[in-house]
Amino acid sequence: MIKQVVSAFIIVIVTSAASEARPYRALQASECNVTMPCDFSYSQTRRERAPRHSLQAYRSTQMTLTDAGNTATTIVASGERIVGGRPAGCPSSFCGCGASLRVFGRVVPELNPASNWLRFPRTAPAPGMVAARRGHVFVLEQHLGGDMWMAYDANSGGHTTRMHARSLRGYTIVNPRG
Repeated sequence: MIKQVVSAFIIVIVTSAASEARPYRALQASECNVTMPCDFSYSQTRRERAPRHSLQAYRSTQMTLTDAGNTATTIVASGERIVGGRPAGCPSSFCGCGASLRVFGRVVPELNPASNWLRFPRTAPAPGMVAARRGHVFVLEQHLGGDMWMAYDANSGGHTTRMHARSLRGYTIVNPRG
């Protein structure tokens, strides 16, 4: 009788330990063991992080520009604003479509891929010109200084269309009317 109770007890302990072995090991650190058990109370006292949207707003409103003379200037682009979402009739990747609406007043399906904007002739940055690269395109609106421009930027993040400051670094300037 005692032998059966002991056997049953051992089976219960072994099966319960085996069923909980994976989650327990996943939670414990490698230096935890039977004589030095882990303390997970610290996981409840993590400091709170600032919401992501407030960090993005800060980064987008303060930019440092460096001109040819290496003079740094900080511009606060308080005029940044969301002007819309994905325009009707545009695909889910809509930067090219949004730019064609801004420049030509209509959707030009051949210009939906951003890389197709690179077929236009190269030009100097000016209002109404387009900054293009493979993967993204935006329309130049107003020069802010250095390589920073206020831009009409469709699909600029979060599936929104914004008017905000953008750097021309990495972009080719094209004349869509040329």
